[in-house]
Amino acid sequence: MRLSGLLRYLALIFAMATTWLFIREYINFNMKTFRLPRWMGSAHKNSSQLVKNKCGLSKSCPDNFFAFKIVSGAANVVGPTMCFEDQTIMSPVKNNVGRGLNVVLVDDASLLTKFLKEISEDMLVLVASYDDPGTKMNDEIRKLFSNLGSTHAKQLGFRDSWVFLGAQNLKSKSPFEQFLKNNPETNKYDGWPELLELEGCVPRKELTDAGEK
Repeated sequence: MRLSGLLRYLALIFAMATTWLFIREYINFNMKTFRLPRWMGSAHKNSSQLVKNKCGLSKSCPDNFFAFKIVSGAANVVGPTMCFEDQTIMSPVKNNVGRGLNVVLVDDASLLTKFLKEISEDMLVLVASYDDPGTKMNDEIRKLFSNLGSTHAKQLGFRDSWVFLGAQNLKSKSPFEQFLKNNPETNKYDGWPELLELEGCVPRKELTDAGEK
């Protein structure tokens, strides 16, 4: 009886020690777990302090550059958006976009409302397609856009997607242009290609150079 009692006593001590070790490890694990949100919270706080770039660009523009972002329309449902120097000039929210070609003339960040033939040499031109930009374009309009530095204006067709930024008398073709052909086999939407997004920094010197010619 004495031996069996001793064994029961040792088993009880072993069980108590095992339970204590389990509880201690559980508490340590929970303490680490509880600290995690604090660390995540501080990281979120630091990320919220990041400086917002003009027009939501992925990187900031130098001081002598204009910031811009052009987003074409999506099918015939969502209209295009244009931002220049952190000012939203056109958007569905402003309710100032329409089907076809949406054109903005910019003269040192000021919005102007003139026709293509009246574009002066000190203006930047921002263009975004919506629904169908090419059906009503004639040869003269295509030539005017080509003179502004466009490479794709001559081939712009029915329901193509197009975003473009140009100016009069550029030394070469504009580097700010994207074009996507309407193709039933590759269209993202039913009858329309996907929207295009163009962003970048335009050197202010481009306006000066054009005006000095």
